[in-house]
Amino acid sequence: MPKLVYDFAEGNKDMKQLLGGKGANLAEMTNLGLPVPPGFTITADACRAYLETGAVPADLADEIDKHVDLLQQKMGKKLGQADDPLLVSVRSGAAVSMPGMMETVLNVGLNDDSVNGLAHQSGNPRFAWDAYRRLIQMFGKTVLGMEGDVFEDAIEAAKEAKGTRNDLDLDADDLKALVETFKRAVHDHTGREFPQDPRTQMDLATEAVFRSWNSDRAILYRRQERIPTDLGTAVNICSMVFGNLGMDSGTGVAFTRDPSTGQHGVYGDYLQNAQGEDVVAGIRNTVPLADLEQLDQTSYDDLMQIMATLEGHYKDLCDIEFTVERGKLWMLQTRVGKRTAAAAFRIATSLVDEGVIDTDEALRRVKGAQLAQLMFPRFDADAEKELITKAIGASPGAASGKVVFTSAAAVEAADRGEKVILVRRETNPDDLHGMIAAQGILTSRGGKTSHAAVVARGMGKTCVCGAEDLDVNVAQGTIKVNGTIMEAGELISIDGTTGEVFRGEVPVVPSPVVQYFEGSLAPEAGEELVASVHRLMTHADEVRRLGVRTNADTADDAARARRFGAEGIGLCRTEHMFLGERRESVERLILAESDAELEAALAELEPLQRGDFLELLTAMDGLPVTIRLIDPPLHEFLPSMEELAVKVAVARERGEDPGRNAALLAAVQRLHEQNPMLGLRGVRLGLVIPGLFAMQVRAIASAAVELRGRGKDPWPEIMIPLVGAVQELHLARDEVERVLAEVGVAGEIPIGTMIELPRAAVIADQIAEAADFFSFGTNDLTQTTWGFSRDDVESAFFSRYLEKGIFAVSPFESIDREGVGALVRTGVDRGRATKPDLKLGICGEHGGDPDSIHFFHDVGLDYVSCSPFRIPVARLEAGRAALAGD
Repeated sequence: MPKLVYDFAEGNKDMKQLLGGKGANLAEMTNLGLPVPPGFTITADACRAYLETGAVPADLADEIDKHVDLLQQKMGKKLGQADDPLLVSVRSGAAVSMPGMMETVLNVGLNDDSVNGLAHQSGNPRFAWDAYRRLIQMFGKTVLGMEGDVFEDAIEAAKEAKGTRNDLDLDADDLKALVETFKRAVHDHTGREFPQDPRTQMDLATEAVFRSWNSDRAILYRRQERIPTDLGTAVNICSMVFGNLGMDSGTGVAFTRDPSTGQHGVYGDYLQNAQGEDVVAGIRNTVPLADLEQLDQTSYDDLMQIMATLEGHYKDLCDIEFTVERGKLWMLQTRVGKRTAAAAFRIATSLVDEGVIDTDEALRRVKGAQLAQLMFPRFDADAEKELITKAIGASPGAASGKVVFTSAAAVEAADRGEKVILVRRETNPDDLHGMIAAQGILTSRGGKTSHAAVVARGMGKTCVCGAEDLDVNVAQGTIKVNGTIMEAGELISIDGTTGEVFRGEVPVVPSPVVQYFEGSLAPEAGEELVASVHRLMTHADEVRRLGVRTNADTADDAARARRFGAEGIGLCRTEHMFLGERRESVERLILAESDAELEAALAELEPLQRGDFLELLTAMDGLPVTIRLIDPPLHEFLPSMEELAVKVAVARERGEDPGRNAALLAAVQRLHEQNPMLGLRGVRLGLVIPGLFAMQVRAIASAAVELRGRGKDPWPEIMIPLVGAVQELHLARDEVERVLAEVGVAGEIPIGTMIELPRAAVIADQIAEAADFFSFGTNDLTQTTWGFSRDDVESAFFSRYLEKGIFAVSPFESIDREGVGALVRTGVDRGRATKPDLKLGICGEHGGDPDSIHFFHDVGLDYVSCSPFRIPVARLEAGRAALAGD
């Protein structure tokens, strides 16, 4: 049996998979000689065994006994000792930070006897009874599954009876009475007394932490952040130090740099006479960390030195939890801190300038998802705005929406397609559903280290915290501010950078980062953030192997993509050129009853197509443009069967001639397929309808010839869709080559195909014989591999599949590596076995997904293609993918 328990002195920061992030970093700080309370870590292996079997591993109790004995020796006191009890915290700690998603129980070891000993030993009865009520409250919620409101309501009632809104005004007798109230609530809920044995408390709390790995909120958070479901959590048993012993004690959270902006300075929150949960819960508003210098100069100086030590050691922004116990500083946790997207880019380049990391490492530390956040619009500074209040900008962005006061209301509104702002006194982990659904979060309590702030930053969600002017009444559904009352459903806007809250909807303008990509803002003329983005994008372009193209059907889209850095077009969907005013021409093609009518319809369409290609090839002059011949079923270009049937029936009812509508209805009925996406489309259309592909190829080739005559440098590539047999490609290629020869460009335009059917991937070695290039159409490949119709299944059952863990993320959003990805790999290997220099790309939606881009780099594709707005993200991630194996 592997070792299941490690003393803090036995681990290090590289053991996160086993000890979790919290345990590994407590061990690292212990080894650095920093003031860490003694303790030990129960490994994630123990949690995984528990989750698999439903039982605590048999050997775990003996190992815990040994470490408890060692801890008691170090501390000179024992669990349950009546006169001077040892108390411990039981805290979760996964390998990947999941702030607030799992459980913590503080003050484990207190009971009816030892609380009196703690009161005597500390000389502070209020502190002792406060610690006891906290234990019962946390234990009730975490271990026994009681509703938190049971305890909160009792506290509010006690404060109301006392005539105060501040929990510090409750004295020892008030807290002692609360303890009795809490104990009765536990008995009413469980039918048993609150456990008095400290070891029982510890064991039950440990098991509760294990269970919390699969709590609804933890599952939701992992899905949101794409954290693997099988990691499990470690459990940290740490001797308690107390920040609630009086005004010479306190607790806080500190950052070595501002997690919102990345700037140097003293950032964090401090709360006198409090325990750590009070800070992150936002129950009482904190003071800025800088105030600690006046409150406790020695602890402040020690903290500043330790912060410098930790940032130098981890070579990154560190997030630190600490407690001051009667003037003595203790370190409770450190980790590489979550940060906003803007801070991520600024910190990465600052650390390069400081000589701490190199540019490769800086690029590894930023993500495409963060870059995408920086491209979101921001409020127009020149617009008229009605300022309601200004608070703490905790997570940047510009968000507008209707006010909702509960997470359930946020989810319901989002399901209706409404944009909402979730307004709470403070959020807690159970609000995660609402935070995801909302455009932004606004709280009246808490600071930059509150639950709302930390989770919002991790999600890239706009957040404003600590708006003390707001009187949020959830029960009445109102906000009172400066004599004004706002109700649920009213529009507000929040600025997560400035902390400003506005009434109504505020117009937005493009972000400076988008202006930089558009070319309207030079990096040296922009703000520091733009300069940081420019530096890292430049490096990404220098190191990436993957090319980045765009999916574009119009010259405007192509021009924008080119400004964003696209190196060509990987997919031009020609069917989009048949919509709008051109539908009638397509209808004539479909209704043609003779060769002459068919040829006339095609002749009508050809100059329109040629004009489109002239514009597109001009916009991408000198760069490759992959043009896919018509792909969807022809019925998509006709009105719906239901619409036409109604028109025909109404006309006949009135005794009128339905005319063209009758002919269209007959055509729709003739073309109707039970499953059109697996019917007459793609290469099948080109083989069944004479001259259709030839018309398109002639338009492409003649456009290229005309542009060359103008001194341009067009690079068209012709792509034949939905090939499943090499014979299909041979026949289609023969027709394409015949037309190219007629136009006078034989052998000058590459001819390739899309690999979007499982069979095509499996026989890619055969298909490569007739193809100059492959482009993997992962949208259809995902549909045909899974047997999913995307238009139907996403709304029908995908949400259920995500909830049940069948999907960690939609396979249409991120490549299914095990299934669809395996087919891509097969297609690559077999295609290049036939043609080692075969050019390979991907043009499905996955081409702009960061995780998928790393996969496409690994399997050896030459380029990815995505929508214009995702080009910068793809460039950045292609660079990061190139460094991932270093």
